[in-house]
Amino acid sequence: MRVAWVRVVGTSPEREAWSQLSAWAGPAGLLEDPVAHPVFGFNNPAPAPGVAEYGYELWVAVDSSTNPPDGIGLKEYEGGLYAVTSCRLGPDMPESWKALLRWVHTSEHAWRRTTHELERFVNPLAPPEEAVVDLCLPVED
Repeated sequence: MRVAWVRVVGTSPEREAWSQLSAWAGPAGLLEDPVAHPVFGFNNPAPAPGVAEYGYELWVAVDSSTNPPDGIGLKEYEGGLYAVTSCRLGPDMPESWKALLRWVHTSEHAWRRTTHELERFVNPLAPPEEAVVDLCLPVED
């Protein structure tokens, strides 16, 4: 999958990453069809104990003719097998991640730690209180 991406580091980088990506992707029409142009996010670097800042990276899938402006990168993502569950965006997400990880540990799959977990925004244009996220944990057989 070819993606346009941004990454922000700070004490709450998700909002700024969304602001940067959506300022271009929204007017370009890339947020209107989350099936054709899925939006993914993940911590990069992940939060660490005793460290206030962490990073958040956001992607939107694009085709080969897409050329984003300066400040938005392009890269290819190989993909792979993922265990997925859905939840509302917000404070319940950490418990949903824990439940997904518990499920993987009791399944025939193993957590594939060679890549990162992803959060796919099911309805990226929804207000935050209505937003749904697919939590995607990379697994292997």
